[in-house]
Amino acid sequence: MVLSKTASESDVSIHSTFASRYVRTSLPRFKVPENSIPKEAAYQIINDELMLDGNPRLNLASFVTTWMEPECDKLIMAAINKNYVDMDEYPVTTELQNRCVNMIAHLFNAPLGDSETAVGVGTVGSSEAIMLAGLAFKRKWQNKRKAEGKPCDKPNIVTGANVQVCWEKFARYFEVELKEVKLRDGYYVMDPTKAVEMVDENTICVAAILGSTLNGEFEDVKLLNDLLTQKNKQTGWDTPIHVDAASGGFIAPFLYPELEWDFRLPLVKSINVSGHKYGLVYAGIGWVIWRSKEDLPEELIFHINYLGADQPTFTLNFSKGSSQVIAQYYQLIRLGYEGYRNIMENCRENAMVLKEGLEKSGRFNIISKDDGVPLVAFSLKDNSRHSEFEVSDMLRRFGWIVPAYTMPPDAQHVTVLRVVIREDFSRTLAERLVIDIEKVLHELDLLPSKIDQKVMVEENVKNGAADTRKIQLEITTAWRKFVMEKKKMNGVC
Repeated sequence: MVLSKTASESDVSIHSTFASRYVRTSLPRFKVPENSIPKEAAYQIINDELMLDGNPRLNLASFVTTWMEPECDKLIMAAINKNYVDMDEYPVTTELQNRCVNMIAHLFNAPLGDSETAVGVGTVGSSEAIMLAGLAFKRKWQNKRKAEGKPCDKPNIVTGANVQVCWEKFARYFEVELKEVKLRDGYYVMDPTKAVEMVDENTICVAAILGSTLNGEFEDVKLLNDLLTQKNKQTGWDTPIHVDAASGGFIAPFLYPELEWDFRLPLVKSINVSGHKYGLVYAGIGWVIWRSKEDLPEELIFHINYLGADQPTFTLNFSKGSSQVIAQYYQLIRLGYEGYRNIMENCRENAMVLKEGLEKSGRFNIISKDDGVPLVAFSLKDNSRHSEFEVSDMLRRFGWIVPAYTMPPDAQHVTVLRVVIREDFSRTLAERLVIDIEKVLHELDLLPSKIDQKVMVEENVKNGAADTRKIQLEITTAWRKFVMEKKKMNGVC
């Protein structure tokens, strides 16, 4: 005899996820809910909302790595529960971090002996790395000023106006005046001559950018070093240089090995680089390397023993995951010099494909340089009818995320679109993007400009004919014409 029973409401095991009450009612957004829900429902609800995010692979605004090999993904997941700060409990992870520091230091030509250990630390990104480097410069400058019996309450740092926002954060958080060299038309990086002119006795360092966020260009660190050396001799100061190589630090050694920007220059005392950019690791890893132990004041290093052994630490945060450190070591030994060079060459070639496609359209000015970070920054030759912001907005309909932005002072009248070429951006995607940009331009050409619409409304108001329905009809007619033209273009009957 077959027995049957009616399932109670609480018996969720037989319910389909989408038929359960958990997806039929709104969940609290600002308060922790009173009751638990099944794990399947929690997963599905969150996963469904995340579908509305953009596709990371098509996010051409970001320098951050969006793809790694499955083998590295396995290593990351295996170490997801390891707290990096527990060095005594996870000594191998600590050893891997130290290996990464030494490999990167040698990549940047640090003046190390055969058995000498490099001075550096892993961070959660270049922002933390810059904070640590800036603190080292500030403390060293303060110590020297105090020893000389001079005031040390007004430190400043000289940068270009093109620096990333983390430099502004450092200046504001740690009370350092930020002296910015303004940009100008056609020159969108820091001018070394003007930078050195701004240096005074209170300057803790000059920050040079190897790979501007705005157009990918490398600043001339060699010229900066030479000019600053001359000024230091004339004044008796010893103003140093920090190189923000967040984007370019894993590019220059492989594409431009003869370029002098690193520790080969005597005034370069520290360098930061983002492992999660062209170091080819997922978001969450940066590095800062010092030239020598003398460039990192000992009083900034803390020693703790409550995790089982004496451990030195110089970070802004304490706990952090080990996965990204392990992933960085994987990439360094997996790819080696040969692999990194091949990937960077491929990125540069794909950038050229995109650049040439945009130039053939005849509609854009190319703002970026061929040498530098593999990206293409470009602006419309004629933006009187439609702007770069409209191009950016319409590209989202094809899935592309391409940012549009204005340049910093004194070039804020220049608006730019920028495409960052990463490892996972293939030539096929580059060619596809050119096609989609041409489609967007064609569609914009068929639309009345926003300025024309505004003028039309203003004229109607001025003439006392501000009939809402009439204005709406005129705009609707323009859109209908645009849609019909698009149907003809697509061959739709």
